[in-house]
Amino acid sequence: MCDYYGDLPPMRRALELARQAAEAGEVPVGAVVTYKGQVIAEGRNRREETGDPTAHAECEALRAAARVRNDWRLTGCTLYVTLEPCPMCAGAIVNARVDRLVYGAADPAAGCVGSNIQLFALDFCHTPRVTPGVLAEECAAVLSRFFADRRGPGKNP
Repeated sequence: MCDYYGDLPPMRRALELARQAAEAGEVPVGAVVTYKGQVIAEGRNRREETGDPTAHAECEALRAAARVRNDWRLTGCTLYVTLEPCPMCAGAIVNARVDRLVYGAADPAAGCVGSNIQLFALDFCHTPRVTPGVLAEECAAVLSRFFADRRGPGKNP
């Protein structure tokens, strides 16, 4: 079930985290975990900072939420993320038993919640509900700006 207006505040916070990631030289992706409508954890990409290939925004937020809940099972939680999850993050969402995923921009390069494959359609132990496209244009713009800045003026996309 989509609660678009209730989804806006946590997605806006995820966008703030994505911008912070960009300022730190990371691919700008932010994530927020809510429980009963309250933010309990957040994360942003930190791969460059940590040298950890698993330090994606979603994994950072899920780890923080598990610490807050003192449980790896995040039943009852919603994960908000600015970019469609990759295979690793989609797997972590399944394994954490997140009830609902809300994401902004689709990721045709690595997205596994519809763009390339629909990982959640496979027969796993858990299937989260998915709400795609929340603030999609804003989320995509943050990514586009980041990569345009890295390419520099006059360079081809």
